[in-house]
Amino acid sequence: MRLFPSLTLTRYLGQMFIVRVLAFMIGLVMILQTLDLLSESDKILSVQGNGYPALLHYVSLRLPQLISQFLPFSVLLGTLVTLATLNQNSEVVVMRASGISAHQVLAPLLGAAALIGIAHFTFNETVVVRSTAELQAWERVDYAPRSEEELPEGQDIWVADGATIIHAREAIQSKGQLILPDFELYERQEGNRLTQITTAERAVYSDGAWTLHGVRVYGPNGAPATTQPTMAWNTNVQTDRFMAVSVDPATVSYSRLRQAIRDLAESGRPVESLEASLYHKISGPFSSVLMPLLAAVCAFGVVRSGKLFVRIVIGMALGFSYFVADNFMLAMGQFGTVPPFLAAWAAPLLFFCIGESVLFRTEE
Repeated sequence: MRLFPSLTLTRYLGQMFIVRVLAFMIGLVMILQTLDLLSESDKILSVQGNGYPALLHYVSLRLPQLISQFLPFSVLLGTLVTLATLNQNSEVVVMRASGISAHQVLAPLLGAAALIGIAHFTFNETVVVRSTAELQAWERVDYAPRSEEELPEGQDIWVADGATIIHAREAIQSKGQLILPDFELYERQEGNRLTQITTAERAVYSDGAWTLHGVRVYGPNGAPATTQPTMAWNTNVQTDRFMAVSVDPATVSYSRLRQAIRDLAESGRPVESLEASLYHKISGPFSSVLMPLLAAVCAFGVVRSGKLFVRIVIGMALGFSYFVADNFMLAMGQFGTVPPFLAAWAAPLLFFCIGESVLFRTEE
C-alpha cells in the first residue's frame, strides 16, 4: 500500500528519468534556438550599432521562452525513453514480479515530474515574464537600442474617465515615472457629443502630477489645432488603472495578473480571456505531471510480443494529443466561448482520466 517502492528503486528511477528529460531539453532548445537565431539575425544586424553583443542579448531573452515552451515536450520524450528502456531490459517485469504495482512503478517518475512542474512555474514567474517583456519591447522598435529600464507592461490602452475617453499606445514605467506614449484625450459632453480632442507625444506622471508633452488641441468646429510644448492634465483615473488595462499575461507574474483582473472587473471591463490565461499559468506547468501517466502505456506488456514500438507510438500520440487539446481549449477560453476555468483545466482533467483508465484497464 506504499506509494513509492524502496528508497533505492525510487532514487534509481527518478535519476534515470531526470537525466533523460534534461538531455532532451538541452538538445531541443539548442536546435530551436539556433534555427530561431538564424531567422532573426538579419533583422538584428541590419540595425546600425548592433553586432555580436546584440545577438547574444537576443539569445539571452529568447532562451527562457524556449525552455518554458518545450519543457513539457522534453518530459514526455524523457518519459517514453525511460519506460521503454526499462521495459526492453525486462526491469519492469522484475518489479511487477516482486509485487510492485503499476502505480508504484510510475510513482518515482510522477514525483520527479511534480518537482519539474514546480520548478517550471517558478522559472516562468521569475525569469520568463521579464525576458518576454524586454524582448517584446525590443521587437517593437525593430531591435533598435532601447533603455533597459523601459519595460512596457502592454499596449493599446483605453480608459474611461466619466464621459472622457483616454487612449495611449502602451504604458511604460521608467525611472520612477509612468509614461503613456501617443496619448489621445477625447472629451465629451452628455449625449456623447465630442467637444475637444487633445493629442500629445506622451503623457508623463511624475511627483504626483500628469504633464502632457508635444500637445495639439483640436476644437469641435474644424478650427486649426493649437499647439503647446507642455500642458498640465488633471484626471480622476488612478495610475494603477493604466497598468491594469495594459497588462499582457505573457509579461506579468501570476499575482500581478490576478490584481489586474480584479481592477478591470471593478471597472466593468471583460476579463474572461485574462482569467483563462491566469488559470493556465498553473495548468501549463502541471502538464509535466501528466506525461508519465500518458506515456505509461509503453512501460508494460511483454517485450517479446513485438508491440513495444506500437506502445511507444500510442504514448507519444496521447502526449501530443494533450498539447493540441490544451492549446485549443485555451484559445476557446480567450475568445470567451468556454468558461475560463474549464478552458485551462479541461484538457488536464480529461487526459488524467484517460491515462488512469488505460493504466487500470491494462495493468491494475
